[in-house]
Amino acid sequence: MQVAGPARQGVVQDEAARSLRIGNLADAYRSAGRPGEAIALLERLLPDRERVLGAEHPDTLSTRYNLAGAYRTAGRPGEAIALLERLLPDRERVLGAEHPGTLTTRHNLAGAYRAVGRADEAIALYEQVLPDRKRLLGAEHPDTLSTCHNLARAYLSLGRTGEAITLYEQVLPDRKRVLGAEHPSTLSTRYNLAYAYESVGRTGEAITLYEQVIPDWERMMGTEHVGTLSIRYHLADAYESVGRTGEAITLYEQLLPVVERVFDHDARIVRGVRERLAAAGNRPV
Repeated sequence: MQVAGPARQGVVQDEAARSLRIGNLADAYRSAGRPGEAIALLERLLPDRERVLGAEHPDTLSTRYNLAGAYRTAGRPGEAIALLERLLPDRERVLGAEHPGTLTTRHNLAGAYRAVGRADEAIALYEQVLPDRKRLLGAEHPDTLSTCHNLARAYLSLGRTGEAITLYEQVLPDRKRVLGAEHPSTLSTRYNLAYAYESVGRTGEAITLYEQVIPDWERMMGTEHVGTLSIRYHLADAYESVGRTGEAITLYEQLLPVVERVFDHDARIVRGVRERLAAAGNRPV
C-alpha cells in the first residue's frame, strides 16, 4: 500500500534526517583519514537517496560526488573517475554548467585524470575550469588559485615547463597574499616552482627557493613529512649539479637514515639517496 499525504511527508523527512546523519559520519571518517569506512557508509547511503529523493536530486548528486572523493582518497582512482564522468553531465544538466558544484566536479575529474597519467585530458578540463572560476569566483579565490596551480602541475608532467613556470609565477604571490606564505597550498606552489626552475637549468633560482621553503615546510608539516624529505633530496641534487658537492653529500648523509626509517628500504627515494650519495662520494669535494 502506498503511503500518501502527511504520512508520506513524514517518511521522507525521517529518511532525510537519517541520510544526513550517515552523510555527516561519512564526512567525518574521510576527514579522519578513514576512507574505507566512509566508502562503506556512502555506498549504503547512495541507493537510499536515489530511491527516496531521485537520482538527480542535488543531495543525491552530492552523495555521488562524495563517494567519488572517498574512492580517490582510498587509492581507487578508476572507480572515482567512472563516478565523476557520470556525475559531471548530470550536474551540468541539473545545476548548470557554471554552478560551483559543477565546476568543482570538473576540477576534481581533471585531478583524477592527472593522478593516473591522463595529463592531456586533465589539461583540457583545467583549461575549461580556470576561466570560468576566474569570472565567477574571482582571480584570487582559493578555488581559482587551486585550478591554476594544478594546471601548472599538469603542464609540468608533460614537459611543458615554460607554461608551468608562467602559471606558478602568477599563482605564488596570489597564494602568499590570500592564504599566507606558510599555508600548505602556498608551500606546494613554492616547492613546485623550484622544481620547475631546476628542470630547465635555472638551478640558482631553484636552490634559493628550496632553501627558503625547507624551514617553513619542516615547521608546518614536520621534519619527516614526505614533502620535507623530497624537497631536501631535490636541494641536494641541485647542489650537486652546480658543483657544491660537499653540501650535497652532507644533505644526503642526513637524509639516508631518515628515509630508511620512514619508507620501505626498496622505495625509490631510498634507492635514490643511496645511489646519489655513493656517486657524490666518488667525486672530489
